[in-house]
Amino acid sequence: MSGPLPERGAVGGWAKPPRIRICPSVLSADFARLGEQISLIERAGADFLHVDVMDGQFVPSITFGPILVEAMRRLTSLPLDVHLMVADPLRFVEAFARAGSDHLTVHVEAVTDALAAVRAIRANGMRAGLSVKPRTPVERLLPALSGCDLALLMTVEPGAGGQPFLDVSADRIAALRAAIEAQGLDCLLGVDGGIGPATGPLALKAGADMFVAGHSVFRAPDPSAALAALRRSLEEA
Repeated sequence: MSGPLPERGAVGGWAKPPRIRICPSVLSADFARLGEQISLIERAGADFLHVDVMDGQFVPSITFGPILVEAMRRLTSLPLDVHLMVADPLRFVEAFARAGSDHLTVHVEAVTDALAAVRAIRANGMRAGLSVKPRTPVERLLPALSGCDLALLMTVEPGAGGQPFLDVSADRIAALRAAIEAQGLDCLLGVDGGIGPATGPLALKAGADMFVAGHSVFRAPDPSAALAALRRSLEEA
């Protein structure tokens, strides 16, 4: 597991988080040099390794499954933050737990009972996350928020990397941060999509403290320098 979650600010206001989590998304890596690229971002100070699992049904794209997660587990000591963008995700909870996932996030749009979903994930020894698409009201997360270790807001439409950060995201982040603070929860608020040095600070100021970054890190000429630049932009925000 990834250790204790960070302390939260006082209820009723958002203070700068004591620790910012940066999670490079392996979907944007060069898979011909996967081990090398994972080692590179680990040495550069990544906090988690984000793994996007897509099934061609919930989203149009198809990526990979537990077998590749198991291989990544052998390549790194970083916590594996697995994001299931799949239909009926609870079918796969045990498989991803066995593969070595540390965190497992499912979409509220893909489950009938979000609180039961996070409980199933926790019962399999993983930290539990819920994610929501840009057009889904953040209120869909609230009934299960108390059971979450991570609330993940998509800041692009899920299914493909390299999309621009959606301008409507800041208000959605702020609304979810307010709900987390109002309940005094120990829950990370992540953002996923279009995150880089220009957009990360906008999300941070709105209330995010975990940042999934794909193209801006792995597609940069120097991924280590790109990760450092992103962290610097967040720390200076």
